[in-house]
Amino acid sequence: MHAMKPTHPEPFLKIGDVAKKVGVSPSVIRSWESLGLTRPRRTESKYRLYSSEDVKLLKRARFLRKVRGLNAAAIVQLLKREGKVRPAGDGNAGAIGGHLRQLRARRRLSLAQVAQAIGISVGFLSALERSQMSGSVSTLRKLARFYKTNILDFFDANGASSRQVRPMERKVLRAGTGVQMELLAWGNTVMEPHLFRIAPEAGSGDPYTHEGEEFIYVLRGDLQITVDGEEYRLKTGDSFYFESATPHCWKNPGRKETWVLWVNTPPTF
Repeated sequence: MHAMKPTHPEPFLKIGDVAKKVGVSPSVIRSWESLGLTRPRRTESKYRLYSSEDVKLLKRARFLRKVRGLNAAAIVQLLKREGKVRPAGDGNAGAIGGHLRQLRARRRLSLAQVAQAIGISVGFLSALERSQMSGSVSTLRKLARFYKTNILDFFDANGASSRQVRPMERKVLRAGTGVQMELLAWGNTVMEPHLFRIAPEAGSGDPYTHEGEEFIYVLRGDLQITVDGEEYRLKTGDSFYFESATPHCWKNPGRKETWVLWVNTPPTF
């Protein structure tokens, strides 16, 4: 169970290694990032980490610059039209911070009162409200429960989605370091379907609960999920079903990014 698999792809790369693979300088990659071309993950010490998908996208950008003669802005616009790059501002980080601040202000509560109620520091809650940090799934769930709402509300998913939702149209929420949740449908639904993208060693944080039931299907990579104290190791192709009221937490125990189709019903997550 703990043996290393020789078939694992290479781990996440730092910017210097990526620059060599792509054939451009680190400064070019950083300039592309400032335009929203790529959004690398960050370690706790703020180092950029790039996946194989990031490398493919950057190689495509280099091709467009060298062969097609496009400048950086034109490259970003073309890749957006191709659906390979989301419009700037996805992730709703600013929206979440402002939303949390409004929820607290409406109830005339202090930072200290909310922080104490959900078990986090005042400084961390302040950073969340100022969009300087993102909370883990567990922390967001605790905040949602305290304010008598759900994480779905943090996506700013107002109105109904169309029957067809293209990748660049998804609502995106970053939940802590290395966890990205992409909402696949919203509106007047009885299910809440997500695509979770989970970086190596990233996870939900502490166990959490909510109403409803959950179905997950591992599209890529490995997932370690603990339900009511019992640990399960899921691999690509595995599915799992459990009641949401049971304490659960999860993490990616592997060396590559994990993708999970995650469906909650009703939308109480």
